[in-house]
Amino acid sequence: LEILVTILNENDNSPVFAQPNLTRDVPEDTEVDTAIVARGELSATDADLDTIYYELTTTVQDTDGYFAIRGVNNPEIYLQKALDYDKFNSTTLLLYARDRPVNSPDHTNTATATITIVIKQSDTRAPWFLPCSYLHNDTSVCISSPYTGRVNISEMSTDPLLLEPGPIYAVDPDYTINDRIVYSIVGGNTDEVFSVDADTGNLTMNKIVTSPDSFLLQVMATQVSNIRKYSVATVEIKVIEKSNYPPYFEKGVYNGTVFVGLPLRSFVYQAGDPSSPLVITAMDEDFPDV
Repeated sequence: LEILVTILNENDNSPVFAQPNLTRDVPEDTEVDTAIVARGELSATDADLDTIYYELTTTVQDTDGYFAIRGVNNPEIYLQKALDYDKFNSTTLLLYARDRPVNSPDHTNTATATITIVIKQSDTRAPWFLPCSYLHNDTSVCISSPYTGRVNISEMSTDPLLLEPGPIYAVDPDYTINDRIVYSIVGGNTDEVFSVDADTGNLTMNKIVTSPDSFLLQVMATQVSNIRKYSVATVEIKVIEKSNYPPYFEKGVYNGTVFVGLPLRSFVYQAGDPSSPLVITAMDEDFPDV
């Protein structure tokens, strides 16, 4: 009697990851659809020779949707959505390997691999001139106001010019890179009257100004290591007549009269003349016609 015995393979082995813990550094400017972790590094094996089914999840809030796997049987992880270092700079992914499809009624064995993703800030933004204000609370965009200053006509200043709202100063907003900034005047410098210090941004005079015309300078801030990253700020320099005399009041004391019961914003009248509003005036010998 010949008896044929067939051994049925029982599903008694769990899938196994060769590397259950992985860490990857991902540049912020990585292009969408780029592979982050190769299939060969993530494929699990099963002693039962079962087909492996994969599922990827994230454990960090607000970081889902950025990374995905190529397919239910292909665990290669790729970038699905563009990264932004200001939104998050790391996340943790969990890759599940099952020997049965998800929601299968049969007994399923599962293995888990943990993938830590560290986002590295890239040189994506041009310099910011300070002070600046975020645009609609968006920390990726900071808007600065024009700089303004004054010089006296026919007078040479040897000190750096005082500007509002502050000195010319720019920073690299990609703060983990923090590239050095250099400054230059790229427009509006008629007759080369002004110079800017490449390292400090201090604005100085090369020669006197002989006409009352204002200057509208364009000052460029450029990153040293990446000259394609630059910004331009406007600096308005007004040319004014030098003031030799202080203003003075026509009188040392003014006397006025008010009446009980008058409404708000009523005139104060001159003392002794209730028909004439009290007027306080000052003069300046530098401006006799004003």
